[in-house]
Amino acid sequence: MAKVITSDLSNLDFKEIVNSLNELLRIRTTPIGMKLFDRKEDMECIDRIRRPDAIHTTDQIVGMAARNGWTVGITVDDLVGAQCRTVIGLSRLSPRDEDWLSGDRMSGVWYADNENARAHQQAMDVVPFGQYVAMVVSPLVSGRLNPPDICLIYATPAQMILFINGLQYTGYKKLEWGCVGESSCADSWGRALATGEPSLSIPCFAERRYGGVMEDELLMAIPPSFLPKVIDGLKQLSKNGLRYPIAPYGINNDVRAGMGVSYSN
Repeated sequence: MAKVITSDLSNLDFKEIVNSLNELLRIRTTPIGMKLFDRKEDMECIDRIRRPDAIHTTDQIVGMAARNGWTVGITVDDLVGAQCRTVIGLSRLSPRDEDWLSGDRMSGVWYADNENARAHQQAMDVVPFGQYVAMVVSPLVSGRLNPPDICLIYATPAQMILFINGLQYTGYKKLEWGCVGESSCADSWGRALATGEPSLSIPCFAERRYGGVMEDELLMAIPPSFLPKVIDGLKQLSKNGLRYPIAPYGINNDVRAGMGVSYSN
C-alpha cells in the first residue's frame, strides 16, 4: 500500500478534499480527524478546543465532531471506562490487564460465557499504551489538527464501495478487515491508529446508541495520506461513468446494453 499514498502531508488541502468527497459521493456526515497527543498541554492549545463537562464514551466524543461540528479534546479522565481508553491507548499504565482481558463485564451480555468474552477482548485491535495521554477530534475542514493521525469518513454502503474503488484505482491491493463485533471502534480507529492502514468497520450497537451513527452508515478510518489517491480515483471512475448515486438499471432488462457502455470490449 505504500506505493499509493502521498508522502507530503503539509500540502494537503482538507477543505478541497472534503468538497471533493461531497461532490463525488454526496456524503451527509461531517468528515473528521482524530489526533493523539503525548502531552495534555498540547491538546489544550488546539484552537477553539472544547473539553467535556461530563463522562462520555469515545463514540460520543467522535459524534460531537461528526454530528455537531465541534473540536473536542479528552484525557483518560473524561472516558467512561477501560474499554474506551484502551482502544485509543490513553493510559500511562497498562489498561490491557487481566481484568480487562477477562471480558467479565461482557460475559452474559454480549457473549454467552467468560470464554467467549475473553476471546473477544483478545481479538481487539488497540493502540499500544504508554505514549499518549490525550486525544482530539475535529472536522477536517477546520484544519486544526494539521494534520490528524487518521480521518473518519461515515458513508452508506453504496458510497463506501465507491470510496474503496477510488482507493484501489491505482496501486491495487486487496483490502482485508475483520469484525470484532461489539466494540467495533477497535476495527476502525483502533486498527487505523495502530497500523497506519485504512480500516473499515460496521459501527456497533454502542456507536449507534451513544455516538449517533445512523443505521445505514459504515465507517472508514484512514490516514490522511491516502485521501488524495481516493479523490483522484473517484474522479477517474466518474469519467468512466461509475459514479454516485448508482442508477438502478432494472432487474428485468437485457444487461448487454447497459454493460456495453462501460465495457467496450
